[in-house]
Amino acid sequence: MTSKTLAFDTQHEDMIHDAQLNYYGKRLATCSSDGSVRIFDIDEQGQKLKSVLKEHQGPVWQVAWAHPKFGNILATCSYDGQVLIWKESETGWSVIKNHDKHTSSVNAIAWAPHELGPILACGSSDGNTQMLNDAHPSGVNSVSWAPISPVAALSQPTSTNAMVRQLATGGCDNLVKIWEDTSKTYEIIHTLAAHDDWVRDVAFAPNIGLGCQYLASCSQDKTVIIWSYDLSSPSSEPTQLATSSNVNGVWSHKQLSPKPFNDVVWRVSWSLSGNVLAVSCGDNKITLWKENLSREWENISQLDENGVANQSGIPAQ
Repeated sequence: MTSKTLAFDTQHEDMIHDAQLNYYGKRLATCSSDGSVRIFDIDEQGQKLKSVLKEHQGPVWQVAWAHPKFGNILATCSYDGQVLIWKESETGWSVIKNHDKHTSSVNAIAWAPHELGPILACGSSDGNTQMLNDAHPSGVNSVSWAPISPVAALSQPTSTNAMVRQLATGGCDNLVKIWEDTSKTYEIIHTLAAHDDWVRDVAFAPNIGLGCQYLASCSQDKTVIIWSYDLSSPSSEPTQLATSSNVNGVWSHKQLSPKPFNDVVWRVSWSLSGNVLAVSCGDNKITLWKENLSREWENISQLDENGVANQSGIPAQ
């Protein structure tokens, strides 16, 4: 088996902040400090620029494709405090919704699992999400939805945990918080404390049927934390502070790498299978990590800024 790395000329005039493939992997959306969003058609031969979207008045931080059952819909968020929802028609892309209720930069967006409908979460430097006031008073940097059906529901179809709606946020208070929907009101159920600086990103792992829920977080402190929660023994307490041991349903945590990375860790992203974690670092390197049979995380590959792989890619310490 051979693999091929495609290099994309994104044609932005400034720094690119995000790039996301759609559900089928046939389209790429990118965004940049120049305030533009670009849409490409892609195939094995490369990419072709199809549309340039220019409605934001400041740097665009993230893009997010909705599930295709809702049509060709893209969400974008920006330093200008706006979240725009775009829809493609025969005449091109147009804005169908402008969420402009935030008073500061909107730093993160994430679509809910499609089973919940077209629901978008966003996090802002004003400390709020569109559904949570004062989520992180000093600023929200990231949001991530939990899989809609917890792993326990696979072996216990009648479990009351089925269809639990949970959302994780990371903020400038160095904390990760987990929220749960209770009668259309999201309440905090866990506060996870292990980072020493701003939490830059959080990401729930996909549901892979292991009876344990995983959440990754990365930080300005140059670390990545893997959080785990045993779904067979949920906590009876409404709020828990994470510790190093998983007792009474408390989230446990483990540092991904024994030593800090070489620079700020900006993004974490799980594979669709949920067993490989990609880590994007400020030194322009992407490392891939996988849990072994001893439940230790191993670095299995590293890509540099030119897309060159190094199988021994353990970050230099």
